[in-house]
Amino acid sequence: MSIWIFFKIIGSLALLIYGMKIMSEALQKMAGSQLRHILAAMTTNRFTGMLTGMFVTCSVQSSSATTVMTVSFVNAGLLTLAQAISVIMGANIGTTLTAWIMSLGYNVDLTCVVYPAFFFGIMLIYSKRKRYVGDFLFGIAFLFFSLVLLSSAGKELDLEHNRDVIRFFSSFDTKSHLTILIFLAIGTVITCVVQSSAAVMAITILLCSTGVLPIYLGIALVMGENIGTTATANLAALGANAQARRAALAHLVFNAFGVIWVLCLFYPFVNGVCSLVGYNPADTSLTTKQLALKLPIVLAAFHTCFNVTNTFILMWFIPQIEKVVCWAIKPKAKEEEEEFRLRYIGGDSIMKTPELNVLEAQKEIQSFAERIQRMFNMVRELLGEKDENAFNKLFSRIEKYEGISDSMEIEIAQYLDSVSDSHLSDETKAKIRAMLREISEIESIGDSCYNMARTISMKVQGKKEHFTEKQYEHIHQMFELTDEALTQMNSLFSGRKELFDVNRSFNVENEINNYRNQLKSQNISDVNNRIYSYEVGTIYMDIINECEKLGDYVVNVVEARMGTRQKEA
Repeated sequence: MSIWIFFKIIGSLALLIYGMKIMSEALQKMAGSQLRHILAAMTTNRFTGMLTGMFVTCSVQSSSATTVMTVSFVNAGLLTLAQAISVIMGANIGTTLTAWIMSLGYNVDLTCVVYPAFFFGIMLIYSKRKRYVGDFLFGIAFLFFSLVLLSSAGKELDLEHNRDVIRFFSSFDTKSHLTILIFLAIGTVITCVVQSSAAVMAITILLCSTGVLPIYLGIALVMGENIGTTATANLAALGANAQARRAALAHLVFNAFGVIWVLCLFYPFVNGVCSLVGYNPADTSLTTKQLALKLPIVLAAFHTCFNVTNTFILMWFIPQIEKVVCWAIKPKAKEEEEEFRLRYIGGDSIMKTPELNVLEAQKEIQSFAERIQRMFNMVRELLGEKDENAFNKLFSRIEKYEGISDSMEIEIAQYLDSVSDSHLSDETKAKIRAMLREISEIESIGDSCYNMARTISMKVQGKKEHFTEKQYEHIHQMFELTDEALTQMNSLFSGRKELFDVNRSFNVENEINNYRNQLKSQNISDVNNRIYSYEVGTIYMDIINECEKLGDYVVNVVEARMGTRQKEA
């Protein structure tokens, strides 16, 4: 019988974690890009950042999701470290709502809500427009149903009459700080293992509501859960840059500092919280039913008071926290840009919220596009290089960039493929399709750059006759137009696409096409007039034609990013 109850409890906890996950992901999908825009835009100072973190966490019901989201934004360069710290502080306040939801689940019969939620949820899941609402209803129904099952399992355990359990918890001196530290460590370890502060809170409420776990020890478990929950963000940041790792560490510093000062004032602080909700820890006359009503509320109230007070204290010390984490985590030695390295996405750390990984990939594509423009500028430099050693060295760099271009396309595509395996909104699926097209076209730009460099190299190595002054002038003019097209493409990646004038890119492309046609006709005339040889004319036009192809690839990237097509002439 006891084995059956044990499986009922762990099954209920699994259902609780799953319900929280489904509900959080559904809310993120319903919010779509608005959630990301809110987090990126509403962090102008420490107070708006804190309120933003609180709002987002209340919305998605997961401080881990908000913290991982924040770490990914820092990794992508969308938030500063100071902004991220304020958001994380707000997330800690927002997560207290979860504790209140759980305390409600132990005080109210939720079965009247659960079954209708399942019924309406299954109907909405099969509706294309409302399926995320259906997912949310299923998630919250699973959450509440797990609380009903846990409450039922707690009653079946009958712990209040189990002498061994009572004797075990009674053996701990609740007035000893050592005991509090032991239970704090237990709460930390369990939360790190199960990766769910909600599950630890549910276990704590279950034990306290039966009356066998003294409130002081229950609160010590809750404090441990506050430290253990920081593991999620720190794990997510392992493959990220130094700033992202610092943001994750700031989460740990924030919660650890809070636990330290509460430990110093533990009994006065806990007694103060208990008096707020009308509970006296020294009162042994309360029945099990009265304890079941009071203690979940005490735990939720402590969780709220702890995080609100801690945030209020540390809000004024964000610059100092920033200095501490910067001192603790030094940036890695900067690698040469010629070495292949993805800056924003990690090959082995797909984060828990796939919708947010798209941001990481977008920043990586922006970096890819900037690198390709640098490659094109090397080609421009190669054309005018007279020194043989410098020429060979520069050509080798261009060859290396070509290899980097191929590798970046493969790595980003594999990352997007990993993300697309998750359940995504239609909007995010469309973005991933567009990104796959973008990286393919950017890699083609790299191929064109390399083709031009190889053509120039073959001309120099074969000791062909020099281009005429007019040919050099025409090539440089074509390079100017091509560089303008690449600059427009990169400005699209670095800014908001709503503010981008797509016609400018189309106009530059038309100029490139018209100029290529003009030079093609002139080349035929110049070869016929023996101004230069047919062979030199062919090499010259190979460079011009490659620029025209490059311009086409740029327009394809712009179209993919904007979701538009160039109007046919």
